[in-house]
Parts: sequence; structure tokens; C-alpha cells
Amino acid sequence: MSPAFVLICIAGYFGFLLLIAWVTSRNATSASYFLGNKASPWIAVAFGLIGDSLSGVTFISVPGQVGTNQFSYLQIVLGYVLGYVVIAQVLLPLYYRLNLTSIYIYLRTRFGPFAQKSGSFFFLLSRTAGAAARLYLAASVIHPFLFDRWLLFGVWRVPFWATVTTIILLMLVYTLKGGIKTLVWTDTFQSTFLLLGVVLSIAAIAGELNLGFGEIISSVWRSDYSRAFFWDWQEPKYFWKQFFSGAFIAIVMTGLDQNMMQKNLSCRSLGEAQKNIYAFSIVMLLVNLLFLSLGALLHLYAKAKGIEVPKNTDQLFPLLALQHLGSFAAVVFLAGLTAATFSSADSVLTTLTTSFCIDLVEMDQRAGWTEERRVLLRRSVHFGFAVVLLIVILGLAALARGEAVIQIILNLAGYTYGPLLGLFAFGLLHKRRVQDPLVPVICVLSPILSSMLNANSQAWFGGYKFGFELLMVNGLLTYAGLWLIGRRETRR
Repeated sequence: MSPAFVLICIAGYFGFLLLIAWVTSRNATSASYFLGNKASPWIAVAFGLIGDSLSGVTFISVPGQVGTNQFSYLQIVLGYVLGYVVIAQVLLPLYYRLNLTSIYIYLRTRFGPFAQKSGSFFFLLSRTAGAAARLYLAASVIHPFLFDRWLLFGVWRVPFWATVTTIILLMLVYTLKGGIKTLVWTDTFQSTFLLLGVVLSIAAIAGELNLGFGEIISSVWRSDYSRAFFWDWQEPKYFWKQFFSGAFIAIVMTGLDQNMMQKNLSCRSLGEAQKNIYAFSIVMLLVNLLFLSLGALLHLYAKAKGIEVPKNTDQLFPLLALQHLGSFAAVVFLAGLTAATFSSADSVLTTLTTSFCIDLVEMDQRAGWTEERRVLLRRSVHFGFAVVLLIVILGLAALARGEAVIQIILNLAGYTYGPLLGLFAFGLLHKRRVQDPLVPVICVLSPILSSMLNANSQAWFGGYKFGFELLMVNGLLTYAGLWLIGRRETRR
């Protein structure tokens, strides 16, 4: 299979995305860009969120780390389900009652403008870094296979920065005008390809190992990789630590994240948005089981064929799909990875733009602005965040150390989403007011203190190691800090 053939397939895929963007972005306005005119079908939103949540990180990193962590990730996924219930029953009713475009407007109504901007800042930081890590992972796989040895005009080897720039430019082309109205449908299309990628990859490996459907299940079940529950309380993989961490990760990375909530807020009503979340939670559990099973099969195949597992386990799936499993598996893998890459990153440009324009610039409060001025600002910011993503990805490429990217993203969430968790929890559970100008100070100190606890936990707490529950600790520190800067009077 030649790189030229793969490029033709990717070009066809991108052409279909452009067609969807053209159809959905005709006569698009700011209302279309930000909330899809409040007309998005809930089932399309739910299905599209699969690709947005899973991304290339799940596609590559989750199967790869099965060799060292077995099915322990399932403990986190079970916690996700609990978190989604909280989102549907607590957060979505709040957002719909206040008729929000940016969810961080709630922080302004509850605390003041400094709290709103603090929430927006941590979202912008978290999502920019997370999206850059996801795109870096995908580009680091696509680039060596397609471009590393390809000479343009016989003299110029395509550099990594050119591959990344091309990916970002492609995303800009179909998201710049339509925003959420376009993304609801492009993400539905891409989620389909992502799921086909994992299902057909399992079929390809099963064919190579001569396994039928029942034998796939029994082989995975009997393998050393299928252990899902861990009960040593001192280890990061302890069940209750990961379960409750998963619940809080879902709450903050979905319910308190503008990127995930903006599509939910584009549904026609609260009831439809809640149906979307419940359907999404069930599908997420099943899809992650598929990815973990794929990981077990990849390691079983490598063992059966005597193939050494790469030290960086993110490279296992690409290695086997592109070099050992044949052309069909390679095409399936690249199709799934392409879908995961675009679906997880394209919406980020739109939602980063939304938070910047609404929360930091306060565009919605500029009554004297014309529609033309709003569109110009929105498109300029959209393009600007594309440039920022490019810079961060190239920085990651220079500093990469080989750690599984999903670990990097979840560890990063513990520090950057903790202040958001504390802010929203305090706002929902108390009527106590706070000194708004001091809120940014608390939001910065909490991650610093959390980092100190994480670095010294074994010495201070009898060998205890923090895992993803550091997110809860960070949120609790933010909560306590807000209490300390609180005022005695209550809201009327």
C-alpha cells in the first residue's frame, strides 16, 4: 500500500467533510456558530460526542497501555457513568435555566467577573494543552508513515511541522464559518469512522490469529491483560480511587468544560440534552470495552508473532497495523485515526473561540457592536488559536519523553480542572459570597499546593501514591480557599 493511495483516501474523507461544512454553514450567523441555532438533534449530538471524547488518544493510547495496566482503565470509565448522571441532573438544568452560551457566565453571576475569567483561563489552558497533545499523538503516527521518506519534487523531505500545519489548516477550512452548527454533523460522520476503525481492527487481528467471535471473547478473558479491578489502597490503580476519580474527571472534563457542553447546549431543550448525556454514557462504556479488548488482542498478537512491544506503548497499535497486519488493517487504522484526530480537535477551535470572545472580551455585552464586527473578531480569534495549537504541538515534539499521552492528559486534568471543580462546587453548595478579586489567587495556589502534595505523598502519608484522585484534592483546596476569602453575608 503506497502513501499516495492513503493520501487519496484522506483527501476523499476531507472532501466529504467540506461538503458537510458547505451544506450546514450556508447563511450561518453568530447564533449558528455558538449554539447551532438551538436546533441540534440530541441523537446526533450524542453520537458526535463519541469522537470528541475518545479522540486519537483513546484510539492509540488506551490499547497500548493494556500491557502494563491491564483493564484498570475500566474502573475510571465506570466512574464516568456516575459523573454523567451528575451532569444530567445538576449541571444541565442550571445551564439551561440561565440560558448560557459560555458556561463560565455562571461564575460571573455567582461570584463576579474575576471568577468568570479565572474559569475561562483554566479552560483555555486545559483544552489548548489537551488538544495539542492529541494532535501531536496523531501527527507523530501519520507523519512517519506518509511523509518522513517522501521527497517533494525529488529534493525536499516533508518536515513534521508541515504535516501538523496541514492538519490544522484543514480543520480551519471547515470550522471557521459554521462553528457548532457544522461540528454537530461532521463529528457524527467522524464518530462512525472511528468506531468502524476499532471494530474492523479487532476483526483483522482475529483473522490473523484464526479466532472466531466466541474465541475472541474467551482469549481476551483468559489473558493476563483482562484484570479490571485492583484493591491495594496504596497503589494508583486502587478501585475506589479510580472510580471516584473517573466520576470527577467526567464532571470536570465534560460538565465543566465549554468544549463538551457547548454542543449539549445546542440541543432543542433540556430534556433532549439529558437524553443525549444518558445515551452517550452507555455508548462510552461499551466503546471503551472495545478499545481495551483491542489492546489485549494487540498484545496477544505481538506475543504470538514474537514482536517486541515498543517501550512507548502508544506506538504498539501503529506498529502492528502499519507493518505487520496487512494493507486492510493499515487502511482501517489510518481511517480511524484520521477520524479521531479531526473530531477531537476541530471543535476545540470553536469552543476556545467562544470562551475567549464571551468570557474574556465579553462580546455578548457589547450592545453597540455590529454583526460584522462580531464576525471579524470571532474569525480572528479562531485563526489565532489555530496558530497557538501549532506552536504548542511543535513544543511537545521537542520535549516528548515517551509517556503514554492518555496519562499525560489525565494527569494534566488534575491540575488544570481542579480550580473549576472547586469554583462550581462552592457556587452550587453554598450561598456564601467571596471576595471576587482574590479568586484568581486561590485558583493559582491550589494547583501549586496539589503539586507539592503529589511530590511528597509517599514520605508524608506512609507510602501513599496519588493517582487521578489528585483532581479531587485540587478541587477541595480551591473550595477551602474560597471559604477562607468568603464574606459573612449571604445572597437574597
